Amino acid sequence: MNWRNLVAALVAVALGALAWRTGRWAGLIFLAGVIVLWVLLHVTRLMTVLKRAADRPLGYVGSAVMLNSRLHRGQPLWKVIAQTRSLGELQTERDAQPEIFRWRDEGGSYVDCTFADGRLTGWQMIRPAEPEEAPAEPAPEPPATQA
Repeated sequence: MNWRNLVAALVAVALGALAWRTGRWAGLIFLAGVIVLWVLLHVTRLMTVLKRAADRPLGYVGSAVMLNSRLHRGQPLWKVIAQTRSLGELQTERDAQPEIFRWRDEGGSYVDCTFADGRLTGWQMIRPAEPEEAPAEPAPEPPATQA
């Protein structure tokens, strides 16, 4: 049990005690209604994110550079999915920790994101190597003009 679950449980008990003290059963029923509303708001937001991601190809992002600049440590997986509007392409075994997801763009660049327990712990952007071009021939010199 991590500290967030412990804090959430303590807050729930404190709110329950406060609701009981202020309104007895009516206070507890009001608190239950508030909690149900809060859960429904989060479920609706999550379903909207997943619906948008379902309409795009797996592991595709418009710009890997923009994704790379918007990532930060500790970000939940669902927020990264909301930014990319695409489910990442899983690079590790299923249910293995840490999980590595990849998002590519049309230019061949990609971002590998590492998640531990659903939180972003690291990421790396890879750009394709630029093809070596043949040396350009020097431009011909313009004819000298007499003034």
